[in-house]
Amino acid sequence: MRSSTLRWLVLLASVLITLIIIVQLFWLNKVYSFEQKTFNMNVVKSIRGLYEDLDLVNSRTHLQDLIEHPRTDYFMFRVDNPYFEDSIASYLQHELNDFDVLTDAHIAFYTAGQPGYRHTTYITAAASRYDVEKINLAVYNRNYNYIMLYFPHRNKYVLQQMNFWFISSAVLFVVLVGLAVILFFFYRQRFLAEIQKDFVNNFTHEFKTPLAVMKISAEVLLNEKITTQPERLRKYATIIENQTQHLQHQVERLLQIARSDRRDLPIQKKLVPVKDLIEQAVAKMQPIIDEKKADVDVPIDEEQNFELYADRTQLELAVVNLLENALKFSVKPHIIVSTGHEDGNIYISVKDNGIGIEKKYQKRLFNKFYRVPTGDVHNVKGFGLGLNFVKRIIDAHHGTIKINSLPGIGTEFRLILPGTVNS
Repeated sequence: MRSSTLRWLVLLASVLITLIIIVQLFWLNKVYSFEQKTFNMNVVKSIRGLYEDLDLVNSRTHLQDLIEHPRTDYFMFRVDNPYFEDSIASYLQHELNDFDVLTDAHIAFYTAGQPGYRHTTYITAAASRYDVEKINLAVYNRNYNYIMLYFPHRNKYVLQQMNFWFISSAVLFVVLVGLAVILFFFYRQRFLAEIQKDFVNNFTHEFKTPLAVMKISAEVLLNEKITTQPERLRKYATIIENQTQHLQHQVERLLQIARSDRRDLPIQKKLVPVKDLIEQAVAKMQPIIDEKKADVDVPIDEEQNFELYADRTQLELAVVNLLENALKFSVKPHIIVSTGHEDGNIYISVKDNGIGIEKKYQKRLFNKFYRVPTGDVHNVKGFGLGLNFVKRIIDAHHGTIKINSLPGIGTEFRLILPGTVNS
């Protein structure tokens, strides 16, 4: 499973986990609202039971006109006829217990026209676990007598009724957090595994070209006639020596990068003459150029011998990869490697007369392992890593790559690099 696919799966799982938590919180709020309404209904039922047990009002008034609910914790109900406070308290306690309002309450008795309550009492429930507290009950002036019910621990009681929901939500939350942590570590492990795989793939591709050059040079040196051509012998021996030094240098870089889990390529910028870099890249590909009988032009004069700050080894590898592709995908290769200015930056252009690339394939050209379909005529071997590696090198230099290609005519890759200076 590629990291992009896994990334989307982790993102989808994270969204689902978030949605589950939001839905759970939504239902907790719904349950809380339901418990509050249930509490209110049970208190109203208790007051209605009190009206049924005692003759407290003269007229047959609707229950909703007899009961007020001025605050969340306050219930006020009208009385017209005389009554005993102790009887009211006893009946109310019984009714509240019958309707499962199992929390303590203060009862206050108000006489019309008075500034305060004439009498207050306190009742408890079987499940009540609260101490009696001194309180100042709010007084509501009315032109009739009423009894006030105040529930000081109403919210605590309602929340206690939701213990099952809280426990189940907490368990669900812990499970979801655990799942999120597992997904995170799984993604991290896959990410690190892919970094390791990319690391091996990139350096395998990087070693492949020098080894191919050395193999061709060695075949030339094994030719018996080479002893009669000292200049040619020296040339190919020098190529093998340079490629060996290059591989040794890359092995050292390999060991350095192996100590790091960074996904981006480490670069070491120095002042690099662009002309020398291009000529060195062409020289490394010379045996393959000779084998393909290719024509490689480097039309760079002294005025175009720009310098830029870059990692010479990495940038040279990018040019070598482009040259290798140009040689692969051209029947009679004619390659032009040039340099110049573009929008205040320096570019390196590698232009060939190869098979070209259709527009629809160009966007995916730098994807790892992607190879443009070429049919049976141009069945070129490769792993689809070269251009991806070039892209990583240019990205590490904060540069860009432009492609100009026409099928059947050729392709130009232009490496545009910032932070440039003239020599």
